[in-house]
Amino acid sequence: MTPALTIVPVETRGQMQRFLRLPRRIYRGLPGFVPPLDLERRGVMSPRSAPFFKEGRARFFLAMRGRRCVGRISAQVSPLAVLHWGDRIGMFGAIDAVDDAEVVRALVEAAATWLRAENMRAMRGPFLLSMNGEAGLLVEGQLERPMLMSPWHPAYLGALLEAAGLAKVKDLVSYELEVGPAAEAALPVGRMRLADKGTGLSVRELRPDRLAEDAAIMGRLFNDAWHENWGFVPITDHDLEAMVKELKPLIRPEHLVMVERDGDPVGFALVLPNIYDVVGDLGGNPGPLGWGKLAVRLLGHRFRSGRVLLLGISASLRDTTLGAMMPSLIVAELMRRGRTMPLRTVELGWVLEDNHRMRRLIERLSPNPNKVFRIYERALD
Repeated sequence: MTPALTIVPVETRGQMQRFLRLPRRIYRGLPGFVPPLDLERRGVMSPRSAPFFKEGRARFFLAMRGRRCVGRISAQVSPLAVLHWGDRIGMFGAIDAVDDAEVVRALVEAAATWLRAENMRAMRGPFLLSMNGEAGLLVEGQLERPMLMSPWHPAYLGALLEAAGLAKVKDLVSYELEVGPAAEAALPVGRMRLADKGTGLSVRELRPDRLAEDAAIMGRLFNDAWHENWGFVPITDHDLEAMVKELKPLIRPEHLVMVERDGDPVGFALVLPNIYDVVGDLGGNPGPLGWGKLAVRLLGHRFRSGRVLLLGISASLRDTTLGAMMPSLIVAELMRRGRTMPLRTVELGWVLEDNHRMRRLIERLSPNPNKVFRIYERALD
């Protein structure tokens, strides 16, 4: 006889540990799944350390069949998102479950009930825990290279969410690009440099001794560039503080393309090395030997792939010829950096499915997305 299904709110340290470890227990052996480090997941979701909790609130739930944990979900409210979305829309995230419609439906209902009590009129997600964190449910690309800040979900989960009353509201797409001279030459401005005479621009790398200052510039440019986009939530000072702390062991000067005009920053792109290149075989909770291996790999900077995590062009250049050229020029500069960076591929992600201008630019280099992440929504009235 199948044990009854119960939904349990996470209230103890032991329950939180089960919550964090659940994906690797239920997805072990599925093609394409590589577990993240428990330590990293704890940092993302811990009320003590995660920047989300500086202004947001959340509740975590486990689905249990008897003593077996079969699913999990979070429900969260971000006053900042509510303000910028102009509506009482709560969020859900951290959705992972076995292939069982009853389990997913019960988890969604638990999140919906909590969000109703928070006076939300709709739920949107999945997000971990913010739109600026891991966003969307992976619906295409389960067998592609695992990438930092890119969620992984089994192919069956999207249909189970739809059966629980959620409907697609937007897709986010990512592209994998080779880095190097061939990719650079394929761009329409491949032979033009950002600092060429006549552009009025200069380009520089990251300043490690002024990392916090450069992070603040990136945050300002990102918020300026994307504030009119669908789903926009600004990067906060707390987000930037956390980013600086996390970047120090990984980032090198060449990972940042900072474009300035007469000394003022007007555009940038930040590439982060893919942590899965060095942790993918460690199993999520390494022992002493595993941590030793990781330390050696980090010191040797053994990364071969990366992700363009942030990109932005100042709104002051909007509707200008230079502004129209800037994304191509920045991407060309990234391709050029392939001559000095050890990275062989980068993932551009994510891009809104209806951002046709950016997609046309990228698809000159990579015709088809390698991953699609879906955002769902459901009314709570």
